[in-house]
Amino acid sequence: MSAMQHPQFGQHPRVVSRSEFNFFDQNPDPALDELTELAAVLCNADYAYTGWMDFNRLWFKSRFGFQAHEQSRSTTACQWLLEKNEPLLVQDAAQDPRFPPEGIELAGEQPCRSYAGTPLITGAQQIVGTLAILSREPNKFSLEHLTLLEILGRQAVTRLELYNRIRAQEQAQRAQQRTERALAIERCFVAATLDSIPALVAVLDTAGRMVRLNHACTELTGLNLSIATGRPFVDEILDPEQRTWAAGKVREAASGQVSGPHETEWRIAGGLTRRISWTLRPLKGPNCEIQYLIISGQDVTDQRQMEMALLSSETRYRQVVENSLGFVFTCSMEGRLTSLNSFTAETLGYHAEALTGRSVTDLLDSGGAATFQDCLRTLAANDEWQGAFPLRRSDGIYRRIAFRSRRMELPGEQPFILNHGIDVTEQHEAEQALHIATRQRELILESVGDGICGIDLDGRLTFVNEAGARALGYSPEELIGHDVHDIIHQNHEDGTSYSEGTSPILQSMRKREAIRMRNEVFWRKDGNSIPVEYSASPLIEDGQISGMVVAFQDVSERRRLERMKDEFISTVSHELRTPLTSLRASLGLIASGSLDKRPEKQRQMVEMAIGNCDRLVRLVNDILDFDSVEKGTLPLHREPVEAVDLLRRAADVAHAAATQAHIGFRIDAAKVAVLADQERILQVLNELVANAIKFSPPETQVRLTAHPSSVNPADSNQVCFVVEDQGRGIGQEKLERIFERFQQGDASDSRALGGTGLGLALCRSIVEQHGGRIWAESSPGQGSRFLFTLPAASANPQ
Repeated sequence: MSAMQHPQFGQHPRVVSRSEFNFFDQNPDPALDELTELAAVLCNADYAYTGWMDFNRLWFKSRFGFQAHEQSRSTTACQWLLEKNEPLLVQDAAQDPRFPPEGIELAGEQPCRSYAGTPLITGAQQIVGTLAILSREPNKFSLEHLTLLEILGRQAVTRLELYNRIRAQEQAQRAQQRTERALAIERCFVAATLDSIPALVAVLDTAGRMVRLNHACTELTGLNLSIATGRPFVDEILDPEQRTWAAGKVREAASGQVSGPHETEWRIAGGLTRRISWTLRPLKGPNCEIQYLIISGQDVTDQRQMEMALLSSETRYRQVVENSLGFVFTCSMEGRLTSLNSFTAETLGYHAEALTGRSVTDLLDSGGAATFQDCLRTLAANDEWQGAFPLRRSDGIYRRIAFRSRRMELPGEQPFILNHGIDVTEQHEAEQALHIATRQRELILESVGDGICGIDLDGRLTFVNEAGARALGYSPEELIGHDVHDIIHQNHEDGTSYSEGTSPILQSMRKREAIRMRNEVFWRKDGNSIPVEYSASPLIEDGQISGMVVAFQDVSERRRLERMKDEFISTVSHELRTPLTSLRASLGLIASGSLDKRPEKQRQMVEMAIGNCDRLVRLVNDILDFDSVEKGTLPLHREPVEAVDLLRRAADVAHAAATQAHIGFRIDAAKVAVLADQERILQVLNELVANAIKFSPPETQVRLTAHPSSVNPADSNQVCFVVEDQGRGIGQEKLERIFERFQQGDASDSRALGGTGLGLALCRSIVEQHGGRIWAESSPGQGSRFLFTLPAASANPQ
């Protein structure tokens, strides 16, 4: 039955590769498993799966009714679905010429007669996979089942797109610079900012314990920061009768609510109290979680005393108001100014007469006007209102003023509003600066590629950035609060115990000095160790050490490159020394004249010298060619050439070496032509044939074949070359590594059989530059097959 038509599929969606839409892997996904199982249950299917295809395999992301993880693409029904990019319904595969008579294969299960599937299409019209159901019985599914699959498929795509967006966010580039200095500057900036403002500022943790007090706060309360840190703010500052109420406000702030302004009595040095107007605000971290609580306050004792004096004497009221260094004005219940003190008028840049009678909203922006209207509504029903809004000066500059407004009702007069305010612009800006500085610190920590963590005086982790946690195999939440020595630094690389007494990190904290360590290891969550270099610096506040900052770097890749460099130098040194030694010996014998009467021996020495010169030339050419390929400067002169001619020329070049090793050749090539640079492809074949001869036992054959590629049935424009020997074979774990630079199947090969380890790497670069690929198939003791593909002569060059 043909595929059901749907408007969505008339837009010719494009099939994307795994690298373009990277969310498929073989890890189980409970959500996709449930959708797949739901499709099977609702359609009464024997099997169901969600999967994606590459050029020759169907990979199962989730499955129902079977256990396989993959299947050859050519045996699936999904390849026909993706050919037309629309849903496919097969009611009886036995009657469908596209499938074998027994039905559709499914990864070792019984053949299926019925099939229904739909492509998984993203909002950008990209096909990223398929959702399919199968049954062993014919005529099991209908168009209704196909519609149901489309609905479930859209749900699956929604989840997969979510995965892709999440992974895209995780691939943001991270800077490579250290941040110890940035962290120190940030801390000094926050401390200097807090201490430079006259407002009272206290930083609390979410449990209400004091973390930091600015200079103004310590001066007022008489508390020493080193002593106050960790103590409950409510218990230390407020009177007993206010603690229960204030503790509730702390809990509200910890849940994200802004509280205040409040006015309470604070205990100060000498057992006295001062009346403080304060606000409690939560400070969120990068994950929108509440990290700290900020209390910002102002000593309003004098202002409140002045307000009390206002109510006792008109004359005294006028004097206090005029001499007040705060904003004092009255307004009607409709918000029109009736009187104001000189400080208010002068601060705003007006004469008092110019403002009297004007609406307060004339001095506010839209946000402030809305806040003031809320104030008027509140005072119409209540006696008091507290809040803050910006007032505009005559020069257009806004100053943020915190107000306490009361409704006044005097005998024989209309109710009016008495407003008292203080300028909190600097305090507000300091709070913003504190928030920005804290956010900057978080961004700096997350932007670097090195691991950075902090520990307290007990050796417990207080913070760790994402890069550090990932390098250790943990999430940041799993590490916070754990002993840094026990979790990552408890043993040496050889497994012997690393006592806390000898731990460099803990020693440097006790000595209050910075250290930098090399050749150390940290231990991951999975029990493996990683080589690291790290530095540890103490955190000093007010002359007291409060912890350590440790910055570390995983140097595994650097170690690997150093070993690779050493191996290359050793190998090239050997490859140069061996022929040079033989060349020197041969020429020395000839130059000495000792072989003048033995022309046959003299000719052998000359041939030996020529052979060693050729060996040196090949070595230098390999290194130069590989460097050209790596830089993209190796020219290619492509032209059509018969595959069999290339194989014969390669066999002719190796004939002498093969005869000497008692190795035969068998050439089996179809009549196909490739578009290639003959000399470069012969260079590849010569390398593969030379290796086959080198590792083959006597009296065996090296088979050379070429045929149209069957690796990917959808691609008919490739020709596959195969060089097959009957040698000792290569272990599975080394099949991919042998194509890397300076690598060989056995480390001893470079000594016993010669070679720089560049040959196969150069082969891969040449083949890939032609638009093909190269790989090996082998098992120990069963010989090896080296295969590579090239574009057929009918294909366009890459």
